[in-house]
Amino acid sequence: MTWSRSIECARSYSRVFGNVAPVPTVLLATDADWIRDEVDSALGDELTTVTVVQAGAQVIGAVAELKPDLVVLDLQIGNMGGMACCMALRLEESGGRLPHVPVLMLLDRAADVFLAQRSGAEGWLIKPLDSFRLRRAANALLAGGRFVEGIPSESVAEAL
Repeated sequence: MTWSRSIECARSYSRVFGNVAPVPTVLLATDADWIRDEVDSALGDELTTVTVVQAGAQVIGAVAELKPDLVVLDLQIGNMGGMACCMALRLEESGGRLPHVPVLMLLDRAADVFLAQRSGAEGWLIKPLDSFRLRRAANALLAGGRFVEGIPSESVAEAL
């Protein structure tokens, strides 16, 4: 099954049964198969559709086309990493070309928290990933909140 086909099925279902709550759409940008598998197993279910792009340069176009509820960005993606993607999303948003979409960044180490903060991400997780933390982070961001790791508790209020 292709990712785009699964999205179309979910949208068709919502059109037929108009009173059904919309299915959340998550856009994942990664070129690592293990991250794709981990995120899909944690977030992909009958209530959530996960769509994958494998290059950072594809993120802006995918957001414009799919209008996802959440974007999950791997910090290390080929030639345009998660920080650059998040900054590009925020730039397009400030120019009125894209709606605001919350961003969850997947960081390689605690030292990368600074990059996530500076790029405007609403949340971040430090690898290695696990399904429980991914689900908690996604739920927090989809509810309009934040989810952060790697910040000493006294600094959390300042980061928000």
